[in-house]
This record gives sequence, C-alpha cells and structure tokens, in this order.
Amino acid sequence: MVNTLELKSLIVKNGFTQKELAKLLGISSVSFNKKINNVVEFKASEVQKLCNVLNIASFNEIFLLKKVN
Repeated sequence: MVNTLELKSLIVKNGFTQKELAKLLGISSVSFNKKINNVVEFKASEVQKLCNVLNIASFNEIFLLKKVN
C-alpha cells in the first residue's frame, strides 16, 4: 500500500508532474494515478525508479504501508 499523500508531496517537492513520472515509468497517466491511489500495485522496478528520481532514501515509509482495518 502506498502512502499517497507523502508520495504526492515528494512529486511536487521534486518539481515533477504525475504525467512526467508516468512517462518516465513507461506507463499511462491513468495507470500511474491508479498506482498512487492504491487501486493497482507498483512493480518493484517502478518503485526503484521512483526512489531514484524522487530521492527517496527509505522506500518503506512510502511503498510498504500495511492496510489497517
């Protein structure tokens, strides 16, 4: 599960748009939106690219949140 608010914040802080990152990952803007909103999971390769581009040191805080019921 993705920490949507934190990821969106990092996208803005690093001067990117969701559309630009989708293109970088080789996916559509719609697919990227579904992934950041926890409809579809990111692939490991996509997580790695995002960590590199957005300077994310600890991907656990963004990409490995557990769902709380």
